[in-house]
Amino acid sequence: MRLRSEHLRPVLLMLVTLVNGSACIARAQSDSIVLTGADRRPQMSLNGEWHAIPDQYGTGIYDFHNHERKDGWFLNQHFKPGGPPMDYDFATAPTLKVPGDWNTQRPELFWYEGPMWYEKDFHYDLKPGTKIFLRIGAANYKSIFWINGKKVCEHEGGFTAFACDITAALKPDTNFIVAMVDNTRRDDGVPTAQTDWFNYGGLTREVSLITVPGAFIDQYDLHLSRDSKDTIEGWVHVEGGQGGDKVSVSIGETGAKTEATLKADGVADIEMKAPGLKLWSPESPKLYPVAIKAGSDSVNELMGFRTIEVKGTEILLNGKPIFLRGVSIHAEAPYRTGRAWSEKDAETLLGWAKQLGCNFARLAHYPHDENMLRAADKLGILIWSENPVYWAVEFDNLAVYDKARRQLDEEINTSRDHASIILWSMANETPVNDARTKFISSLATEARKLDPTRLITAALLVRTQGTTKIVDDPLGQYLDVIGTNEYTGWYEGDLSTIDKTTWQIAYDKPQIMSEFGGGAKAGKHTPANSFFTEEYQAELYKHQFGMLSKIPQLRGMSPWCLMDFRSPRRMLSGIQDDFNRKGLVSDQGVKKQAFAVLQKAYLSKAVGKAQ
Repeated sequence: MRLRSEHLRPVLLMLVTLVNGSACIARAQSDSIVLTGADRRPQMSLNGEWHAIPDQYGTGIYDFHNHERKDGWFLNQHFKPGGPPMDYDFATAPTLKVPGDWNTQRPELFWYEGPMWYEKDFHYDLKPGTKIFLRIGAANYKSIFWINGKKVCEHEGGFTAFACDITAALKPDTNFIVAMVDNTRRDDGVPTAQTDWFNYGGLTREVSLITVPGAFIDQYDLHLSRDSKDTIEGWVHVEGGQGGDKVSVSIGETGAKTEATLKADGVADIEMKAPGLKLWSPESPKLYPVAIKAGSDSVNELMGFRTIEVKGTEILLNGKPIFLRGVSIHAEAPYRTGRAWSEKDAETLLGWAKQLGCNFARLAHYPHDENMLRAADKLGILIWSENPVYWAVEFDNLAVYDKARRQLDEEINTSRDHASIILWSMANETPVNDARTKFISSLATEARKLDPTRLITAALLVRTQGTTKIVDDPLGQYLDVIGTNEYTGWYEGDLSTIDKTTWQIAYDKPQIMSEFGGGAKAGKHTPANSFFTEEYQAELYKHQFGMLSKIPQLRGMSPWCLMDFRSPRRMLSGIQDDFNRKGLVSDQGVKKQAFAVLQKAYLSKAVGKAQ
């Protein structure tokens, strides 16, 4: 099942389509695999201090004629008095905390973009008959990993988790790991060189070692049947499993248990009755302990069960219409800033969303970490999860499409069993042209193969004709839910313009206003008609509510955004200071006036139908 390829070369996906149509298994990238529910497995953490050396010229891997070095820094050699000259020594290098971006840990690295070398020593007791995987929650953007000087895997994509088989490279007792992480922005990257958020570099999410038996559960999908409210269906895949092997699944409290047989492709189809099952919802986010076993391997999950579907212009959760009262969120850490990754970060951000009265959050503009998704499951917040196809990527470049598809595969195969996720978003604010439409519609097809149980969306730009907003992007025909971004009253017109605006939507589908809003610096108070004041932002929200309430098919909204976040595009001195100030909360946790305005509208259910 594992694909092999050359250095960061685009690869074709290997898909095994199940007979029952439940999903596909995908190997997302050369020399790495996806482990569903990896954070639920016993593991040895490699978090903490790592030695780190910036290497802007790539000296650690290339010589002065740009040839790849055989004695590169991945060998982790040490300078010795009287020995040969050396250009590095990890043992004497400063350290960086992992997980964490390097930009906010050392002032001299704040604007650094380029390769960064990491090294850490660790002890590990090898056990016969087992495999050991190095699991990386995220490494932005390109990364290569070596164990004891042997390359074990490489990866492209800054926001998805992956795992490398390091069994053959390990030695008894003492080992070292070296990683090179390069956050250089690239025109042929996903996302591309232009974004409206800070390009935090490094090992930005948790790193660990996971031990599994020779045959192990790598992916699974268990979900509630749309045809029966007490039937769980899906599949389990066992890497290295043999046809005829048994797999068991049990759901605590319900007493439900089933045993299934692996087919030749390593997949066991699951269908089981769970009488008395309580459905997961924002009002009652019930989670069940789920045990999946295959041979000597097991995964103990915590899962909720619900259905999500579209009927006409309605979004149905567990068969009932719902209005998504949401907010958009960047993975910016509250208070300390930098890339968010911890349970505390997630609890703070989603805690503010709950205070607002949200039942929904758009996690923009890339997949967020497992801690965020676990918190959403627990708190009962429905999630829009987004592939980082952002603005104008190279839509006519097949290699770029492969990168986007790999990241989508990793996103879905890592996170598919979070009850909170209801929407896979394919893209944000992309230009309208044939190459773009083919690119993103193909991603939508891929997403449906991988996970036919959720809805597909994208955040579209809209056309303006006079005072009318027109939604006729041809990409809309490939979406289940139409996402639209608009900034009337901020980038277009003034507050009175909002009141005159009407909407013309070409698709008889649910619409989510995925972005709207305006900037305000916390504590800036001048006349309400002045940009960047709290008063203007609050008034803009009030006018937007009136306009949005007139859209018949509006079924949700996620204003931009929950908290201020860093962006090098936002340079207005004394106000922005390299922050996008459209947050309802400042980066230091100060709630602006618009927070209370949105909170009142949500708690009173004053905006939107199917509340």
